[in-house]
Amino acid sequence: MKVFYQFCIMNKFLLSLFLTGCVSVATAVTPYEEILADPQKAGGVYFAYPDRESKITNPPAGYKPFYASHYGRHGSRYLISDADYTRVAETLHKGFQDNALTPLGVRVMNDLDSLMIETAKRGGDLTPLGVRQHRGIAERMFTNYPQIFKGAPEVSARSTTVPRCILSMDAFCERLKELNPKIRATRESSGRYMDYLNYHSDESNTFTSGDWKIEYEKFVEERIHPQRLMKALFNNESYVRKNIKEKNLYWGLYWIAVDGQNVETKVDFMHLFPTEELYSIWECGNYNNYVCDADFALSNGLVVGNANNLLNNIIESADAAISSGENSATLRFGHDGNLMPLAARLHLEGCDASTADPHSISTLYANFRVSPMAGNIQMIFFRDEKDKTGKKPILVKFLLNEEETTIPIPPVSAPFYNWEDVKSFYQQK
Repeated sequence: MKVFYQFCIMNKFLLSLFLTGCVSVATAVTPYEEILADPQKAGGVYFAYPDRESKITNPPAGYKPFYASHYGRHGSRYLISDADYTRVAETLHKGFQDNALTPLGVRVMNDLDSLMIETAKRGGDLTPLGVRQHRGIAERMFTNYPQIFKGAPEVSARSTTVPRCILSMDAFCERLKELNPKIRATRESSGRYMDYLNYHSDESNTFTSGDWKIEYEKFVEERIHPQRLMKALFNNESYVRKNIKEKNLYWGLYWIAVDGQNVETKVDFMHLFPTEELYSIWECGNYNNYVCDADFALSNGLVVGNANNLLNNIIESADAAISSGENSATLRFGHDGNLMPLAARLHLEGCDASTADPHSISTLYANFRVSPMAGNIQMIFFRDEKDKTGKKPILVKFLLNEEETTIPIPPVSAPFYNWEDVKSFYQQK
């Protein structure tokens, strides 16, 4: 059975080579190796969007881009609540008052006080880095596909009703308008669009709050051992046992550490966690994201199904843009909990693996590859401008975080797909 399984996997791999002509460099490197090389990736969905100089493949002769369809996560943000900082600070200050902190504990307390000058009353808010990320993505879209934005194109932009998403949309559109003031951009944030921008069915909510957490807690118990850090921060083990919720403090410091890359006050908390330890923590967060936002086998497609309304909107908007004959763009702004199901529903490479084995997840799926802060999916559409008969196909390519990627159907010429084939594939799904 093992030999047969390996044979099937190898055949699938060879078929992928045949269809795409290449293998993504990212998938040739394991998440473990990536985190060793860049510990900030251990933040998972808190990984700050990296600078991009992406390879752009030329389309077939005669084809030019005319439409961009986009879904983007909000940019870098502060931790979701002020309490994520204050709970940790209060614990450390109490330890200081009780003379229970080590010199390192005092340093961490003071560093956190410094950080909280910036973060105070900003829980969940977009950071200045988040603004810069979306301006950068907009500028690269404009530069890489200038034909879409020539003249006075219509740009439809819609976001969820959460302020960090609204401000991300504004930063993106503002940069486009700076590059071409003639762009006619509409910006909307309304409950009217939440059924596709941020949809979660009752059934999927029931599943993600259910029995899978029993196995998850066992998984976490195997990997999370806060005692080392507690000994480094506190000088009295008895004090820790009586006064400190060790796991809560450990996780709290982890989130503060990995979110440090998203804020302006560059106080380092990453030194508190050895890289191997960071990887173990990342595995837990990645497991959680995979179950709640991707194609965990035991969910029976419920979570990925949350992206169906969004995919329908993408298809309908694209067909309308094609019918209009005009160059245009559709921009959408939401959250990681929407971007990851969409990536799985689209079957983007590296995003649609399905397993029920907790120990296989980290080998098949990496949240920081799919949905870092400001993560995005783009579909760029091309047509042959000299084709007056309408017989030549509309082509589309997919980008995940501005990197060209593949889906599991034969391309016309990698990474370009016939739009009608793509539509048929998704509608059958």
